[in-house]
Amino acid sequence: MYTKQDLLNDLNDLNIDKTGTLLVHSSMKSIGEVEGGADTVLDALSQYMDGGLLVLPTHTWSYINADNPRFYVDKSPSCVGILTELFRKRPGVVRSLHPTHSVAALGADAKEFVAGDEKFDTPCARGSCWGKLLDRKATIMLIGVDLTRNTFMHGVEEWADIPGRITDSHEQLYTVLPDETEISVPSRRHSGYWSDYFCKVEEIFEKNKVMYKGTFGDAAVRICKTEEMTNLLFEMLKVKPDLFSDNTPIDTELYNMFVEH
Repeated sequence: MYTKQDLLNDLNDLNIDKTGTLLVHSSMKSIGEVEGGADTVLDALSQYMDGGLLVLPTHTWSYINADNPRFYVDKSPSCVGILTELFRKRPGVVRSLHPTHSVAALGADAKEFVAGDEKFDTPCARGSCWGKLLDRKATIMLIGVDLTRNTFMHGVEEWADIPGRITDSHEQLYTVLPDETEISVPSRRHSGYWSDYFCKVEEIFEKNKVMYKGTFGDAAVRICKTEEMTNLLFEMLKVKPDLFSDNTPIDTELYNMFVEH
């Protein structure tokens, strides 16, 4: 059974910047038995990042839609795991106002970080929290999940203006604040499950040192560097805009173009 100190030791071994910005995608089950359960995991992450900014996704895309259009900032549960749901309720944590792709953040400038997401009509706009991760050269930690759960990569495709990734039409959604104020947020959505194909670049990510692997408890962990990952993906998408349109393996010519031998 893992203790908080065990998990802190793992974070140290992963060489994550304690004073930077860390986004965590997670599978609690993958970590194994932890003394104190999910709260201990969040305690360890929060303590380690006490001098920086800790961010977890609190998405609601699976059930907020035209038929159920109201996202309640303080009540609507996250659909991306128990750690995210517990984290958003913790003291000091603030949640962004995007109706389908909100995040929750803890840190000195958390309020500034989450501000303004409701002004954008796409899931991962460049001016949203997802773009701010790039501005801050954030680190992304994937605990027990692979690149298919890396929402930031949806953002890169959006910023690169890859055709067909976002719906042309809007759904009328609303963000509801704790005081019941309603904010109209007409929203476009991801038009397919393109993230199913993100794993095809894993080896290229590792070869280019934009991602490395480690462990956190029992979980296999992938650590991604947002700036380097974005630069590499932009170059790859220039050559092959439909890179993530299907699960066709990367051909030898494209592989050799981006991997030095």
